[in-house]
Amino acid sequence: MLSRVAEAIYWCSRYIERAENVARFVDVSLNQMLDTPIQKRNDWEPLVLTTGDQEWFWRHYDKATPKNVAWFLTFDAEYPNSILSALSNARENAQTVREIISREMWHVLNEYYLMVKEASRREFTVEDMGEFYTSMMMSGIQYEGVSSATLSRGEAWYWSRLGRLLERADKTSRILDVKYYTLLPSVAEVGTTLDQVGWTALLESASALQMYRQEFHETTPENVANFLLFNRRFPRAIHYCIVEAQESLHKVTGNPIDVFGGEGERLLGRLRAKFNYDRPSDVLSTGLHEYIDGLQTALNDVGDAIQLQFFDRAS
Repeated sequence: MLSRVAEAIYWCSRYIERAENVARFVDVSLNQMLDTPIQKRNDWEPLVLTTGDQEWFWRHYDKATPKNVAWFLTFDAEYPNSILSALSNARENAQTVREIISREMWHVLNEYYLMVKEASRREFTVEDMGEFYTSMMMSGIQYEGVSSATLSRGEAWYWSRLGRLLERADKTSRILDVKYYTLLPSVAEVGTTLDQVGWTALLESASALQMYRQEFHETTPENVANFLLFNRRFPRAIHYCIVEAQESLHKVTGNPIDVFGGEGERLLGRLRAKFNYDRPSDVLSTGLHEYIDGLQTALNDVGDAIQLQFFDRAS
């Protein structure tokens, strides 16, 4: 497959997954806000911090109010990682490969983009945005389902799957980080505070609550971290994403799973090995935020290596 085509498919998938998952971690904060006393609802700075783009935010906004942060993450067309920007980028990439992807994939993506674009023109209150974020999450799920049902299992499929899984692993970690900041603000408190409502809201926003309850009867920080970080069967768990992403990358390169033909394969293999040996108790004793920070750096390194190996060297 030509590198430009592969790159467009890979990034289209990443951007759509990004939009869906940004909706998920805004939804976490929204659900927590609605369960919080009114006098404590106004500071959403922790949500800005989890994006890693706090410097960009403070150059453009004066306060981290719920409405400012919701606009920043959802509708701000100048912010490159907002939901609207992600869908606009996904649509541009999809337009260049419309002969490769299915008609149904293009239709769902276009409807998704137009829904968000139209909503950006209307006045909104954060408290009333729950249904909208749910619709965005469902649109992302619909795109994945349509892709699975209509795209042949060839190279395009594996590039699309690789992009989606790497993005999902990163954003699932950020959803966990949102909860860390709002419930467990210091390393010393990790594992000592139990907030059933808050952790349940996090699991619901990751579409994980029912599957979680099939494995755990008690909602604790350690159990939630165990499930969303290390579960090998749940498709939004980070370990699952890393394993499946590595297999997709090896399908693209044609190398056996134990042969590392490039830096992307090597880094992804090393990350998979790390997850094979790490345990939830080790993570929480070190600090959930610190662990997630290192994970996000590792995932960024994988993404950079794939970009360099397959796309940036193209003429």
